[in-house]
Amino acid sequence: VGRGFPSRWVRGRRRSAPGPEPRQLLRRQRDQGPGQPCAGAGAEPAPPGPRPAAPARDGPQGHRLGRSSRPRALQLWRRRLIEPSTARADRFRHEALFYSGRSEFINGTVPFIREGLTAGEPVLVVESLEKIQTLRTALEEDADRVFFADMSAVGANPARIIPAWRDFVTRYGVPGKSLRGIGEPIWSTRTADELVECQRHESLLNVAFGHGRPWLLLCPYDTAALDSAVIDEARRSHEFVVDGGSSRESEHFRGIEACGAPFSVPLRPTPAGIDELTFERDGLRHVRELVRKHSIVVGLDQSKADNLALAANEVATNSIVHGGGRGTVRVWEDAGRVICEVRDRGVFDLPLADRVAPGPDPSSPRGLWLANQLCDLLQIRTFHGETAVRLHMRLDPRVNLRVLPGGSNGVDLAH
Repeated sequence: VGRGFPSRWVRGRRRSAPGPEPRQLLRRQRDQGPGQPCAGAGAEPAPPGPRPAAPARDGPQGHRLGRSSRPRALQLWRRRLIEPSTARADRFRHEALFYSGRSEFINGTVPFIREGLTAGEPVLVVESLEKIQTLRTALEEDADRVFFADMSAVGANPARIIPAWRDFVTRYGVPGKSLRGIGEPIWSTRTADELVECQRHESLLNVAFGHGRPWLLLCPYDTAALDSAVIDEARRSHEFVVDGGSSRESEHFRGIEACGAPFSVPLRPTPAGIDELTFERDGLRHVRELVRKHSIVVGLDQSKADNLALAANEVATNSIVHGGGRGTVRVWEDAGRVICEVRDRGVFDLPLADRVAPGPDPSSPRGLWLANQLCDLLQIRTFHGETAVRLHMRLDPRVNLRVLPGGSNGVDLAH
């Protein structure tokens, strides 16, 4: 979308297990849209705070901009240009932008983009197609100097987003020069499972980039469409917040160490009476057969069934190598998805393992990374000395992001 987005897309690697069960992560459906609506995942709230920055207020929604083509919103932005943020990155700066409505979205993002362009910084915006169009219109000729990518493709599986940002930072980062990005992975029609993994992703951004090259990442949150628990969690996963036109440190930020701690949000309970198989080293063929057969019976097409079986094989191999030599696989269908769960007695304590591309050495770990490329969603939990990995594959056709060979310039979208 727009100027060629950095080409090589890499993702993650290994696994982790479940716990009890997520409390209601379903949100108030204030801007209804297709798909299962989502919710918040968090605990207690948090207030805002001051430090001059680029403002925000009045913007679109994750995937549906609401009343998208209202020229008045753009005129309002022209009349009310906001002082760009004076923040400079001497390290990774992860900031949540709280906005409500179209004009607040524009006011919170356009000055941020223009400030980067003025400083000669590469700028990447990963947003919904509708918001990309809104920003293009607002930026006018400056839009041609910005990289754009569609979040519904890049972030369909949230575990693929960090590798995409890593690719951008690696390709365009130069000593002495910052970069900046805008990414909105959470929107109101995310499913409850997707929402939790997006929130995990937001925390892990601090682990992935917190000790590396300086750059700025602004993450918009639509306060009119998202549950307050989602906003509260954003205050915990971002070191800085922009609210009401001012930027400040978040008093509720959990810190980099805690962001990388084992993820304990419980998985939903496994249904009764589902297909189940216990496997050991010589049983991987039976794992593939079980997953493929069940997937086809419930309506998954042959190609996706093969991909899910391959992903299950990779995760089951991890169980044999790292999880005590054996494991259990279960398969079921739920809400338009085929779900395959692999459990073992291993412990998962590498928070970014499924988001790191394997190295050139054939012995490099690659099971979880490959599973993330093949599946629509991956959930990893370790709980009470047991690890569980859930692989999700949608029954409906969706856009998939394909890894491009080196040298290509752009994002390859395949239906």
